Amino acid sequence: MKKDKLYFLTFLSITVIFLLIALIASQYFIRVSANQLIEVQVESSKREANEVARFIDFQLLAGIKKEVIVKNIQKIISESNRDTWFISIFNWGGKEVCHPDVTKVGQKVNSNKTLLSSLKEKNNSDDLYDLLIKRKPANDAENAFEIIHISPIKNSDLIVAANVNLNSIHTQMSALRSKFYLIFLIMGVLVIILSFLAVRVIGSAYEKELELKNSNLATEVINLSKLNTDLVTYKEKVVEVAKDNLVEEASTEITRKRILTYVRNELVPIPINDIAYVYTENTITYVVCFDGKRSTTNTSLDDMHSNFDATLFFRANRQFIISITAIDKIIKYGKSQLKILLQSKTSEEIIISKNKAAEFKQWLNI
Repeated sequence: MKKDKLYFLTFLSITVIFLLIALIASQYFIRVSANQLIEVQVESSKREANEVARFIDFQLLAGIKKEVIVKNIQKIISESNRDTWFISIFNWGGKEVCHPDVTKVGQKVNSNKTLLSSLKEKNNSDDLYDLLIKRKPANDAENAFEIIHISPIKNSDLIVAANVNLNSIHTQMSALRSKFYLIFLIMGVLVIILSFLAVRVIGSAYEKELELKNSNLATEVINLSKLNTDLVTYKEKVVEVAKDNLVEEASTEITRKRILTYVRNELVPIPINDIAYVYTENTITYVVCFDGKRSTTNTSLDDMHSNFDATLFFRANRQFIISITAIDKIIKYGKSQLKILLQSKTSEEIIISKNKAAEFKQWLNI
């Protein structure tokens, strides 16, 4: 997969995820905000209607005539704004007595009784949202007003009503919804762009680091391949030298043709050329041949190494002496260490330390 395609899919994924989250979150926040706004306005209208009712009741008790009170109230509310919420007064007969629109005085109250009864039964903000916002706006502006609360006046046939303009409420909610969508749109663009840039920066940094690791790994593979090639070349060279100088090696005092070992109580001479490796375990020295046969010897690892041909055997560590012809593979291990794999399988790993790795490489290049 190309990088550009990967970045495009990342951008697309972030966009889809944000749109899904924004779709759910925006509806929730719009509803919560609308509920709070409606609840404040409804409670304010109810409180205003109750106060007006108490004020009229107080004036009636003071002996002021109802007609005078109604006339004064009409003068006051005639100047009020009825674009959203306003107060009106009607009598028990259902006729308007006071209304901001003077032409409505004397007419029958035009309001949804079902809405009013529902509002009496349900007073929490969620219910107000469902009852008011989900109602379709009226096509006729004159029929867009609904009574949401009534407060009867004691000792009188008058009722104070709190009215709401549903069209105005819908307009307010539409404006609120538009603001939320605009906020989410701006926030979404910023989040998507910043997330995409962050992914791209992090991805570029990771790619550079990965390329560097791959480059180092390729270099190490090349070095190991060269080392294994040198091993094969050295094996061939050793075999040729061994054939050409067989007589000379036999006459030297240091190099021996065979060593004496034990298999239980039996003495077994082992030709040195048949030895794959020698190792110590629990202070016992074991000799392992290419055919897998194992025997023991009383000679220490140091003494055996001194008697072996240095071009054929290498002291890998304190535990192992290995034959050049027994080596199968050389693998990089840890930091600057080498792991030796023999043709004859051992029970333990043969590790050449960092300090001896250079000596081992030089030994292979003899």
